[in-house]
Amino acid sequence: MAITEADIQTRLRALIDPNTGKDFVSGKAVKKIQVGAGDVVVDIQLGYPAKTQHGYLRKMIADDVGKLPGVPRVTVNMTQKITSHSVQRGVKLIPGVKNIIAVASGKGGVGKSTTAVNLALALAAEGANVGVLDADIYGPSQQMMLGIHGRPQIDETDEKILPMENHGVKTMSLGLITDPDTPVIWRGPMVMKALDQFLSDVKWGTLDFMIIDLPPGTGDAQLTLTQKVPLSGAVVVTTPQDVALIDARKGLAMFRKVNVPVLGIIENMSYFICRHCGEREEIFGHGGGRKTAELLGVPFLGEIPIDPKVVVGGDSGEPIFVLDPSSAAALAFRKLAETVVQQVESGHAGHTHPVGEHVHA
Repeated sequence: MAITEADIQTRLRALIDPNTGKDFVSGKAVKKIQVGAGDVVVDIQLGYPAKTQHGYLRKMIADDVGKLPGVPRVTVNMTQKITSHSVQRGVKLIPGVKNIIAVASGKGGVGKSTTAVNLALALAAEGANVGVLDADIYGPSQQMMLGIHGRPQIDETDEKILPMENHGVKTMSLGLITDPDTPVIWRGPMVMKALDQFLSDVKWGTLDFMIIDLPPGTGDAQLTLTQKVPLSGAVVVTTPQDVALIDARKGLAMFRKVNVPVLGIIENMSYFICRHCGEREEIFGHGGGRKTAELLGVPFLGEIPIDPKVVVGGDSGEPIFVLDPSSAAALAFRKLAETVVQQVESGHAGHTHPVGEHVHA
C-alpha cells in the first residue's frame, strides 16, 4: 500500500522534539509534507533558535519517518522563525522587537553583565537576531565587553540612533556616548529619560531577542524600568553566598510585583575546576541558587563555573563565549540560552504583538 501524507503526519505526531517536549505536529512545527514517487519531503519550521541543532533534528526526523514501509528516501527542510510572546499589560511595545529578556541581580558584583552578554552571544550563535540594551546607567560595561569603540551614528532619514555591533550582536550603551572617565551623577528621572531614548530613539530593526542588562539592585530606577519595558521574562543572577541569595529574593519579589514572569535563577561563580588536578572546588559554597529557586518556586537555570578567561575576555572585548567556545563556562552559557528560550516558549506561548517576521534557513 502506498504511503500517504496522513501516515507521515501520524509518525510525526508520535515524535517528540527534545527541546520543547512536544511532538512536532502539536508543536506546530510541521509546515508541509510532500509524498512523491518513492520520495518524502517534510518542511519543519522551529519556533525557537536552534541553528546548531538543525543537522541533528533533520537526521532524527528523517530516520524516524524512514522507518515507515515504502519510504526509500526522506528529505527534511528545516527553518526557524522566532515568535513573539506575551508581556505585561498596558506597556508600550517596541516595533520589530519580538522578545525582551531582562537580566537582573539583587546586588552588584555577581556577574550580571557577563551573564547578559554571553546569553546574547549564545542566542545569536543559534541563529537569532539579538540586541543588548545596557540599562546599567551608572556602570555601563557592554561596550567594553563586546569590544565596541567609537560613537554611534545617526540615520539622517529619520534621525534615529543606529546601534553599534560586534560579534553579531547589536548594542546600545551609555558608555558609547559618555566620557568613560566621567561618572554619571543622575537622579531617577534623568535615568529613565535616557532609557526611554534607548528604547524609542534607537533603530534596532528586527530583533528576535533583546537582552536588557539592568542596573543591580531593586531601587526606583529598576522598578520603573520593569514597569515600562515590555518584558517576556527575567533572569536573576546570583552567587552561592547567603548574602547574594538574600538579594536575589528581593529581585524576584520586584518582578512579581510588576507581573513580569521570572524565567529562573542562574548561579554564577558556582565552582572552580583546578587546571592542575582537574578537581572541582566550590569556593563560595554550593547549592544556594538551586535551594533558593526551589524555595521561591521558580526554575533553576544552571551553574556557571569560575574561569579566569571570563575576566580576560570581558576586558578584551571577547566574552568567554567568543574567546573559548568549548570551555565549561561557554557551554554553560549555551545551555542557559537553550533553557531560557524554552522557558519563554513553554510558559508564555502566543503571538501578542505584530512585528516584522524574520525567517532563518
